[in-house]
Amino acid sequence: MGKAELTIHETTAMFLRVAQRMQESEDLLTQADKAIGDGDHGIGMARGFAAVQAKLAATPPTTVAELLKTTGMALLTSIGGASGVIFGTLYRGGARNLTGDSIFNSETLARMLTDGLAAVQERGKANPGDKTMVDALAPAAAQAAELAAAPLDEALPAVAEAARLGMEATKGMVAATGKARALGPRAIGYADPGALSMYLILDFMAEFVTGGE
Repeated sequence: MGKAELTIHETTAMFLRVAQRMQESEDLLTQADKAIGDGDHGIGMARGFAAVQAKLAATPPTTVAELLKTTGMALLTSIGGASGVIFGTLYRGGARNLTGDSIFNSETLARMLTDGLAAVQERGKANPGDKTMVDALAPAAAQAAELAAAPLDEALPAVAEAARLGMEATKGMVAATGKARALGPRAIGYADPGALSMYLILDFMAEFVTGGE
């Protein structure tokens, strides 16, 4: 049974599910990063989401903004490197216009992704086409904005699919930033690990709201 919107308790449960599933994805992300990076993306993301899990379990948040800020700070302080900064910024930026909200619906999702994208681009200066997580995040944010009035269990799967297509598109790109930039055309054929992480986060959120496993 899908969910049209989530209470703060259900939203926290969704984030805990994402945290668990991201830790389970460590090997997948490590292999993706070995192809065009230094192979530590999976380790960092797993460490970051283990910290998220611990923080949320210890102090359950009462608002969506508090939940996002806690998640962002846990990622920022535990992943390290550029990924920690970018994914921490995504969540902290996503909280910007959600003060006081205790329901998570498609409008919340759209604001979180739109504001998170703006914060990430302001911090990292990456644009679509640069072979970064922005290539998954930007189409996801656009799709979320289009579906802001739809039930969450309809919107999130479509948003995750937009992120997946964006991630797949990075396989054909030459990196304009990050470690993969040094590879030039040799990075073609491989997905950006950050874009893969972005897609997985949204896919695991969709999994939760649709009742999938």
